[in-house]
Amino acid sequence: MNTNTFLFRTAVGAAATIALAATGCGATTTSGDGSGGDGGGGGASVEEGFSIGLLLPDVHTARYEKFDRPYFEEAVGELCENCEVKYQNADQEATKQQSQAEAMLTEGVEVLVLDAVDTEAAASIVQQAKSQDVPVVAYDRLAQGGVDYYVSFDNVTVGTVQGQALIKVLEEQETIDEGQIVMINGSPTDPNADLFKQGAHEVLDGQVEIGAEFDTPGWSPDKAQQEMEQAITDIGVENIVGVYAANDGMASGVIAALKSAGVDEMPPVTGQDAEIAGIQRIAAGDQYMTVYKAIRPEANVAAEMAIAAATGDEYESTEHPMTEVEDPDGNMIPSVLLEPVSVTEDNIMDTVVSDGFYTIEEICTDEYSDTDFCQEAMS
Repeated sequence: MNTNTFLFRTAVGAAATIALAATGCGATTTSGDGSGGDGGGGGASVEEGFSIGLLLPDVHTARYEKFDRPYFEEAVGELCENCEVKYQNADQEATKQQSQAEAMLTEGVEVLVLDAVDTEAAASIVQQAKSQDVPVVAYDRLAQGGVDYYVSFDNVTVGTVQGQALIKVLEEQETIDEGQIVMINGSPTDPNADLFKQGAHEVLDGQVEIGAEFDTPGWSPDKAQQEMEQAITDIGVENIVGVYAANDGMASGVIAALKSAGVDEMPPVTGQDAEIAGIQRIAAGDQYMTVYKAIRPEANVAAEMAIAAATGDEYESTEHPMTEVEDPDGNMIPSVLLEPVSVTEDNIMDTVVSDGFYTIEEICTDEYSDTDFCQEAMS
């Protein structure tokens, strides 16, 4: 799939709006005959309540179970107290996610919120939902098949933020011309991974020599470690001045490979998702940065979109700019794209701590209590 065909444009026009029940999350809806797309829906009632299917992709990435699911369930509860969230995690298996979706549709969910394991394969889920007049909200990854709404982050910007952080630190260390970097990209079945890679290349190309690059099936930390070991063999550990790792899980594999190769002082390694282990590695000096994506706003928007689609109202955000994203089939999908934030040791306190994502106690466990960051934070 060529994700360069994804086009972004600002949605135009505004209609008379009515308030969605209990819109503490900042959404309005426009009365209409259907949902924001052409998937159907519209027969549900907030007053009577209905069921919402939430399908998340894997357990390797800590955010899904710790943040996405509870935040989404909380937002639904605030917007529709009589609604029920039916939840399944596919554990990175596209066929398992297909079966989970089929079971939810059989059970009679009024709307699906889908974070696809494989966005191309997920088109069959979307089409089956459409055949039953069940709208679909694409969450975090844009499933193919013509979904009704999409909420995610500006994923090209995620890669840009990662690349800029890596270039900045290499310049500060005066190592940018002293060696090569390794790129450990995400899963080839995840279009977001292509967008992260695109944004990173826009910054890195021409600025630093890329000695090795890999696409990592399933975002697997173990595979990332193997890829890094191969890069160390091919390039020589002494010639690696930095590593672009697309997320925190794979950064852990990269760092394990470097440590096994005898590296004591880590070259800068990027990450993404602001996992607690990633933040702790940053505090310890093993990982240079991660990308913080405020999951609560994403989950809130997904809940708002799902309820609007199920009840036949057109979703419009009062807090976030609405855009349209073109999927690979040429469908223009009403979307909200949120902004990512770079996190280094210097701004842990001003980002994940100040937002309540983690507490100092969660970060500064016994293993990390002696780090400079934790000593200062706990003083």
